[in-house]
Amino acid sequence: MHNRNNITDKIFWVGTNDRRTTLFENYWPLPKGVAYNSYVILDEKIAIVDTVEKGTMDEYLDNITEVLDGRKADYLVINHMEPDHSGSIRSLVERYPDMKIVGNKKTFPMLERFYGIKENLLEVKEGDLIDLGKHKLNFYMVPMLHWPETMVTFETTQGILFSGDAFGAFGTLDGGIFDDELDLDYLDEEISRYYSNIVGKYGRPTQNALKKLAGLEIKMICATHGPIWRSHVADIIAKYDKWSQFKTDEGCVIVYSSMYGNTEKMADNIARQLVKKGIKKVRIHDSSKTHPSYIINDIFKYRGVILGSCAYNGDVFPTMETLINELEHMAIKDHVLGVFGSKSWGGGGLKRLNKFAEEIKWETIEATPEALCAPNSADFDACEALAEGMASRLKELYK
Repeated sequence: MHNRNNITDKIFWVGTNDRRTTLFENYWPLPKGVAYNSYVILDEKIAIVDTVEKGTMDEYLDNITEVLDGRKADYLVINHMEPDHSGSIRSLVERYPDMKIVGNKKTFPMLERFYGIKENLLEVKEGDLIDLGKHKLNFYMVPMLHWPETMVTFETTQGILFSGDAFGAFGTLDGGIFDDELDLDYLDEEISRYYSNIVGKYGRPTQNALKKLAGLEIKMICATHGPIWRSHVADIIAKYDKWSQFKTDEGCVIVYSSMYGNTEKMADNIARQLVKKGIKKVRIHDSSKTHPSYIINDIFKYRGVILGSCAYNGDVFPTMETLINELEHMAIKDHVLGVFGSKSWGGGGLKRLNKFAEEIKWETIEATPEALCAPNSADFDACEALAEGMASRLKELYK
């Protein structure tokens, strides 16, 4: 271990970087990898906080062995049971069989069902304290951020919040572990994409957690993914506050599904009209090329959403179906929606998008262009009407 892994003189980062896994939760792309963060507190009693995914376990166990330097762990604190953080628990239990496993009443049934572990358990409730010596640990329940058993651990002596998945990010820790050691501009999209896709559905639980933790004097946030926050603590909390209230900026995300380019022509036309009407932040995505995680990330940023699909087997195009299913399941709130489409005979794409509009319950723009085969001048007029409706509504909202 090198000094760069010190968080304080007695608290260490013992996590791992994963540059091999291509999909997080076997779904979300990881072009910049991901870090699994685990921490060791050295004191009269030794506590390990969370573990790592089993694929990087050998390196992780080496890190812990080096920090403990012959001592044994007294406690393992489990803030979150998802296997990317609990995957090394069984190996730690085999190595330190006397170690007490700290969790809450919802942690332990999962622990037994995932790993068959049901001994040496120490249940903690809201506000309970574990005294390690110099360091004191308090526990706060944050259910559905983003699993029902999730809690956070607050080290009161130095004001360090071990926050689980909250305030996390995709991306490996390349050469540093703190926010002020890393290029946050490079990680910016991975920070927001992590929130919008992993935590995003749980806006209300996030708000509840922020209110609960508001009274703590937090000087550092140690999440289970991404940078350790020490210089931008207020910034990341403010971002979570904004995102979890579904607050967005003036702008519009256009997503289209197009087999032969006709629906794409309509998307380009709508985008041009939006820009002419003063909407500068326009993001166009081809649903067949762009993974939903990037599209959803943009939707969390901008108020306007315009979806267009060709007809496909009498329904919506498959990649658009995937996207709208994601949006429905995530229950994203408070957007302005426009829809359009194209068909060669019977249609179905626009019909499904109109049904989505009813189900998602966003404010909608009246104009719904649908071209027959290739768009003609009347279709482009309808596209302009859609763009006009969206632009004027956004300008009203952000004047």
